[in-house]
Amino acid sequence: MTVKEKIETFPHSPGVYRYYDAEGTVIYVGKAKDLHKRVAQYFVDPSRLNTKTRILVSKIADAQFSVVDSEADALLLENNLIKQYKPKYNILLKDSKTYPWICITKETFPRVFLTRRVDKRGGYYFGPYSAISHANYLLEFIRDTYPLRSCKLNLSSESLLRGKFRPCLDFHIGKCKGCCVGKISIEEYNVWIEDIKRLLKGGVNEIISQYSELMNKAASEWRFEDAQVYKEKIESLKKHYSKSIISSAAESNVDVFSLVFEANEAFGNFLRVRGGSVVQSLNLGFKMNIEEDDAAVLSEFIAEIESKFGSLSKEVIVPFMPDVEIEGVEFKIPVRGDKLSLLELSAKNAREYKFNTIKQKEHTNPEEFKNMVLQELQKAIGMKELPVHMECFDNSNIQGTNPVASCVVFRNGVPSKKDYRRFKIKTVIGANDYASMKEVVNRRYSRMLAENPDDLPQLIVIDGGKGQLDFAYQALSELGLTEKLTVIGLAKRLEEVIRVGDPYPLFIDRNSQALKVLQQIRDEAHRFGITFHRNLRSKAQVKSALSEITGVGEKTEQRLLSRYGSVARVAAAPLEELASMVGPLLASRIKEQLNNNTDETAN
Repeated sequence: MTVKEKIETFPHSPGVYRYYDAEGTVIYVGKAKDLHKRVAQYFVDPSRLNTKTRILVSKIADAQFSVVDSEADALLLENNLIKQYKPKYNILLKDSKTYPWICITKETFPRVFLTRRVDKRGGYYFGPYSAISHANYLLEFIRDTYPLRSCKLNLSSESLLRGKFRPCLDFHIGKCKGCCVGKISIEEYNVWIEDIKRLLKGGVNEIISQYSELMNKAASEWRFEDAQVYKEKIESLKKHYSKSIISSAAESNVDVFSLVFEANEAFGNFLRVRGGSVVQSLNLGFKMNIEEDDAAVLSEFIAEIESKFGSLSKEVIVPFMPDVEIEGVEFKIPVRGDKLSLLELSAKNAREYKFNTIKQKEHTNPEEFKNMVLQELQKAIGMKELPVHMECFDNSNIQGTNPVASCVVFRNGVPSKKDYRRFKIKTVIGANDYASMKEVVNRRYSRMLAENPDDLPQLIVIDGGKGQLDFAYQALSELGLTEKLTVIGLAKRLEEVIRVGDPYPLFIDRNSQALKVLQQIRDEAHRFGITFHRNLRSKAQVKSALSEITGVGEKTEQRLLSRYGSVARVAAAPLEELASMVGPLLASRIKEQLNNNTDETAN
């Protein structure tokens, strides 16, 4: 029986079909509302097919089908078979990452941790998260807000009754309430777990409302310490989740898909919105090896997201209709309002993903690539000029000692180490990062205006948040430079860009080269400042140990350190050796003084 004869027997039912070559290898998998009609289209009139599809048809030696109950089932089965067989002519998903999930275990006292292996029999999983830094920040936020256990002990009721365990350090420093020794009930602990589940599902507004009621009730009953605890939790929640709330009016739960196309490639972005907050976001790329309708590509995208994230929301926002219908899911194309804004936000992410992917492949020339990165940074921040010359400032001190600051310079996207500068803080007393930042920015650019005003940077990056940025801006304003350059802050925790006068932080795509160059200059400023600070501390320690000894001058100190290498080795040196260098009287004084210092440190 030939392939044409075989497909005549295909039923008029929804399902999935598979094409095989002469060697029995699956070369294409497709879905269909009507298997008979869809497969017959490949063999009716070859002139209607494009070149790649004609090549596919010429290689088909056999065809098989699987009938399913609905289009949705066909979509999921097709997605699974494509992953299993990796057919040569199917849409190729250009994403092989294993994304992290946050797991809440199904134990007596559940644990919360990050994992890349999903086994839903052993816990509740939230994610996946496209950026591991965001997942880690969520975990840090949860652990700071809720004193959960981190140990892997088997805390059964029997082991607790027998007093089998002893509390660890986390209990003594307040990081855990002592589950292992019965200091907290299962019911009280599970209240926190339910709060965490709601937070990870996007129910932050509900939690804040609940805590507000409890805070007011505690205050009315004069339980002010309890009220303060709830107040701090509310502030912490608002501080974190305000960064992801994008539409205060969009309180519904929706999924958003967008696609942009370039030649035989497609670039998609997915957003999952819960209660006005984006709780999940993912970019995916697709390569089309034969001609595919836009609707078919969107369906493939939807199937892949469903396989990664689970069931779709009841309402799904799309730029155009997919070629499948899914029971219980309503696809909508918005024309106005908050949901149109969500679609535009998703499309913006997809366009940025396309831009980064294509440009990275096109610009093999290093100079062209550098220029492309700077253009991307200029566009992301909204600058008038290309940031060819960038400078970044960072403060460094430990408990207010030896406060210093660093300034590193990038030209054409790469470090210009000859232009690096280090500053000792002169006018600020104690650990005041804000005032220190204002001082060094003022010193740097007042000197530059006096000596070389034509070499001002186009972009200044402040390592820190809104406080450091505001004080740096004050210094620039006093020098009349705010209209001549751009200054931003780069906060470490979520890598958000802070702009003067903008209450909302800017989040640059974590996979973009623009963010990477900002991270590079920030990390370089931190490294340069820390090195300077350590050197100053080392010199201060040497000075306090040797130069304060009566009779030890600068030259004697240098001779001793040159011979022994460190103060500790000077202290351990035999008295006769020291006496041969500095005389018996001074040698005895040095040994006595250094050994006394060592004893005091040990005590």
